[in-house]
Amino acid sequence: MNGDQVASHADPVVRYREVAVGSPGVAITPRADGTIYLSPQEPLQPLPARLLDRLVHWAQVKPQAVFAAQRGADGQWQTLSYGAMLASVRAIGQALLSYDLSAQRPLVILSGNDLDHLQLAFAAQYVGVPYCPVSPAYALLSQDLEKLRHIFSLLQPGLVFAADAQPFQRAIEQLLPADVPLLFSRGELPGRHSRALAELLDTASVEAADLAFEATGPDTIAKFLFTSGSTKLPKAVPTTQRMLCANQQMLLQTFPEFARQPPVLVDWLPWNHTFGGSHNVGIVLYNGGSLYIDNGKPTPQGMAETLRNLKDISPTAYLTVPKGWEELVSALEQDGELRARFFAKVTLFFFAAAGLSQSIWDRLDKVAEQHCGERIRMMAGLGMTEASPSCTFTTGPLAVAGYVGLPAPGCEIKLVPVDGKLEARFRGPHIMAGYWGSPQQTLEAFDAEGYYRSGDALKFADPQQPHLGLMFDGRIAEDFKLSSGVFVSVGPLRNRAVLDGAPYVQDVVVAGPDRECLGLLVFPRLADCRALAGLPAAAGDAQVLAHERVRGWFAAWLQRLNRQATGNATRLEWICLLSEPPSIDRGEITDKGSINQRAVLQHRSALVEALYRGQAIQIIRAQA
Repeated sequence: MNGDQVASHADPVVRYREVAVGSPGVAITPRADGTIYLSPQEPLQPLPARLLDRLVHWAQVKPQAVFAAQRGADGQWQTLSYGAMLASVRAIGQALLSYDLSAQRPLVILSGNDLDHLQLAFAAQYVGVPYCPVSPAYALLSQDLEKLRHIFSLLQPGLVFAADAQPFQRAIEQLLPADVPLLFSRGELPGRHSRALAELLDTASVEAADLAFEATGPDTIAKFLFTSGSTKLPKAVPTTQRMLCANQQMLLQTFPEFARQPPVLVDWLPWNHTFGGSHNVGIVLYNGGSLYIDNGKPTPQGMAETLRNLKDISPTAYLTVPKGWEELVSALEQDGELRARFFAKVTLFFFAAAGLSQSIWDRLDKVAEQHCGERIRMMAGLGMTEASPSCTFTTGPLAVAGYVGLPAPGCEIKLVPVDGKLEARFRGPHIMAGYWGSPQQTLEAFDAEGYYRSGDALKFADPQQPHLGLMFDGRIAEDFKLSSGVFVSVGPLRNRAVLDGAPYVQDVVVAGPDRECLGLLVFPRLADCRALAGLPAAAGDAQVLAHERVRGWFAAWLQRLNRQATGNATRLEWICLLSEPPSIDRGEITDKGSINQRAVLQHRSALVEALYRGQAIQIIRAQA
């Protein structure tokens, strides 16, 4: 869009800041059995053989330009230029060759985002060694370490890295055989063979590393990423160089802005997840931009660091999850200095991982118009770990919550009727070949035509104008029937509840399989509820949720939701405010913060039973 004016969710015509966004057409082919094929009319352009071909390119073209930066202990930005990054990657890669690593003995990275993690990960890619970035929570927060035990058992790591030795001591000593070598940026563990990462930079020759790089190609596994959305243990997705390069070329053709203006990102999203580690890091590398690692998070405690960083660095694009936008828009409304820095260069907003509340979206548009005299284009899409991650983007003419847009160049979509909905299935060079070490799950993941079965349901935004694109329609596996046989579409109901529940609702779980009516288990935002109640920080969670102001707000929220109900499949008879947060160990929450509906219902079945019997004191009932 060089377009200055487009249709929006709020106004018929609004002005947007100039940004180069593609406008791909789509061919739609319906079949007699109800299956619908969607193919992008714009072909995917040729790909580099390896993602790090782009590092080599930029190191030659602009060796002094900042590739990545993070704050040091003194609070100042420590930077790595493209030239310095390539030099360290070659040296570390040379040292990695001595560990005899392979897809059967990969490198595992336990700690989070930092410059050492980035250099080590790229060094592994350079010499063709697969690596696996693991959610730090699996080692640091989990009590039973079950997910990390599963990952180690499946991958059989040949080398394990963590930035600091001490915090990971418990997990390493309980789960890793003593003969597995360790790397640390800082510290060591008694009785364990380890080296400091800095030692690997001391390499006289990198000839073997360069030869190893030349031997890699599109089918080389770059990394293993673990899924986190199932009630089962995480599945390992081998992400190849072709998948990474295809995804970045899709992004570049969808957002030509990245070629026009090298992207500057200030980003907190974890690299063990595909959004942060493949999508965002890749955007910077592919297009010769700069990545400023943000050690903040979209939480009341972590947001201060994010705001500090955004006052230092003006991004050209900002990508985060809906909770991040919620926290940021409140700060932008109150802080003129932040507005000046944040809006100075930004041309593109992006969200993923959940639905963005329309009220937050409207507030963001309002503050942008007041400060800039124009809005910033908000983009979204549909992606998944198995697709590295992008499949669709909101490049169509709509700008509304739930819209996921049109297929990216190179991505074929097949919509298949399943239980009254259309399941989205995907095919293209960005899709995995199968799960690591799990042939049965791989067989189940693909249909006879080679399309990946996502389990996501999509529908046309306007069935009369299908070329406008697609809307998210929930997860097929989450849907169920009431005891009356009435079918309940969980995704749209849950989405509506969460979006209308801002700022006091974190997430909800729809209860009711084989029951006579629907109820909601509600995970509230306790800090916001505490503020609503006017209670001090010392007040217990149960006291906060029992406060008349809090219960009054939630009762009114339940009424609002039911005013939109069209029958038993959408009417809620009760809600229950949960003071116990979702558990990582029980699989109730993923490390990116999304709720696992089935796991919550399974592990809180006694509470659900009590609620349906009217025996739980936390219940708030709907008015007749």
